[in-house]
Amino acid sequence: MTNDFISLGIDKRLQHVLNKHRISKPTPIQMQTIPALLEGRDVIAQAQTGTGKTLAFLLPMMQEIDTSKPFIQGLIITPTRELAIQITAELKKLIPAKQVNILAAYGGQDVVKQINKLRKGIHIVIGTPGRLLDHLGRKTIDFSQLKMLVLDEADQMLHMGFLQEVEEIISKTSKDRQTMCFSATIPKEIRSLASRYMKQAIYTQVASSNITLEEIKQMAIETTDRGKQKALFDIIDEYKPFMAIIFCRTKRRASALNEALKNQGYNSDELHGDLSQAKRERVMKAFRDTKIQYLVATDVAARGLDIEGITHVFNYDIPQDTESYIHRIGRTGRAKQSGIAITFITPKDKGMMKTIETEIKITLEKRAMSKEQDEEKKYRINTSKEPRERKQSRSKPTDKKSFGDNKDSRKNKPKERGNKPKRKSRETENTNTTKRTATQRTDKKYSKKTSRR
Repeated sequence: MTNDFISLGIDKRLQHVLNKHRISKPTPIQMQTIPALLEGRDVIAQAQTGTGKTLAFLLPMMQEIDTSKPFIQGLIITPTRELAIQITAELKKLIPAKQVNILAAYGGQDVVKQINKLRKGIHIVIGTPGRLLDHLGRKTIDFSQLKMLVLDEADQMLHMGFLQEVEEIISKTSKDRQTMCFSATIPKEIRSLASRYMKQAIYTQVASSNITLEEIKQMAIETTDRGKQKALFDIIDEYKPFMAIIFCRTKRRASALNEALKNQGYNSDELHGDLSQAKRERVMKAFRDTKIQYLVATDVAARGLDIEGITHVFNYDIPQDTESYIHRIGRTGRAKQSGIAITFITPKDKGMMKTIETEIKITLEKRAMSKEQDEEKKYRINTSKEPRERKQSRSKPTDKKSFGDNKDSRKNKPKERGNKPKRKSRETENTNTTKRTATQRTDKKYSKKTSRR
């Protein structure tokens, strides 16, 4: 069985750089794709983030680049800026083996600086669809001599509505190019794209179970919407993560949770689409440098993040499907290190949790963290069945609505001031009031008769 990169066809210079970064053995996706890519074949690879797929296309691309030719030979299209930045960082690690000129082209950066770099002879471009189309519109980028094209996280580009833009970019490339498609899932739209733009592509797949289950301990925390935030704080205090990503469903929820974490004294920051590119880069750098301990992020913003040292992943909001779940928890347990993934589920999330468990073929350990709420609920149910007299004799509840909205119920509110003599009943008070009123009316009549006389 192949157990090193040289036997796959990678040259010694690249192997030497890999060894410096303590990468000595290829992963299954690398073993399946690298030989075919070095032969010039088109490849469709279905693999999750964390399988080593980035090196699976970077190594053949680096090896095939001719540095004596000052034009763009390799193009890597990614759905997000963060993923483009990450791939660029991985590519820079390989540059000591071969002096390749690279450019990361994504929104939020100075276009003029990118144009100036493009004029100096770039070999590989890593970019997002929007910025690449911008350059094509300005005629500042040329893909007419492109040799290799990579579509990374193709399914996410589909979900984010970039498929039309991607096709427009592909139409501007050389028809003699080699095309590679890497994706966590291969929906019919991606298959259709492949059939139109790829030639006799080889299909390969790495089972997701090999990625997610071996090194990651998974569990679920049963809570309520009301108690979820406190449950998260309690779990953080209990596990004390070295570095953790906390996933939220929306940008607004991520921002609100980050604010709550900061108010409680946790070292956290947020990552989502509403931040400026400069801010997102600062947050990512701080997190990589371990200056931030907890990163609160949305799925799209964290897509493809590969950061060493993440010990925990918290699904504050349950993901919408199994693939998203696999992608999220794949942020930890990387490079054969152990990790912990904890998902917070409310009663309405149990159906989705069951679906995830079925598809990953594991029943997660579950732990309830809403006993206080359950006891409170049970108390409310029991007291609702008691007679009104007994209910009103209880001590003052915290919820104002537990008393009726009518005036009589507010007047009957019991006092909690020691052992005072029992107050007269309402019937007695009403009788006495009636007697006093009758006497007063009699006195008035008598005084009137006296005054007339």
